Amino acid sequence: MSMHVGRNRKRRKLKAEINVVPYIDVMLVLLIIFMVTAPLLNLGVDIHLPETNAKAIQVDKEPVLVSVDKDGKFYLTLGTSQKEPIDGPTLVNKVTAFVKENPQVPVLIGGDERADYGKVLAAMVLLQQAGVAKVGLMSQPVQQQANKR
Repeated sequence: MSMHVGRNRKRRKLKAEINVVPYIDVMLVLLIIFMVTAPLLNLGVDIHLPETNAKAIQVDKEPVLVSVDKDGKFYLTLGTSQKEPIDGPTLVNKVTAFVKENPQVPVLIGGDERADYGKVLAAMVLLQQAGVAKVGLMSQPVQQQANKR
């Protein structure tokens, strides 16, 4: 009388399932990476470019005008005051103080067409540092040619 110990055990069936736990871990790590890096990708300057045949805007208050000449020098006109040459840090300080007193005042940049685009962009960055939320770009209306073909 011999006993067969090994034969009475039930054979385990193979499972044909995918273990998704490692995939979930990878997805959570990727989600955290994207959530951390997404706010860092928004480093640009928001601008609203005028259309070619844009109508003049109607403003209640005198706007803050920042001008960039062909040599890249900045000029500031606050409200009804005279245009004055200004450097970058002083521009930030004056515009910050003026916008805090008048939060709804429009801010416009006028760049000479021969000016370096980088200087106009630098003026936008300075205005952003000053706390200006919206900046408009000034342009001349399109002149109609007298001799149309």
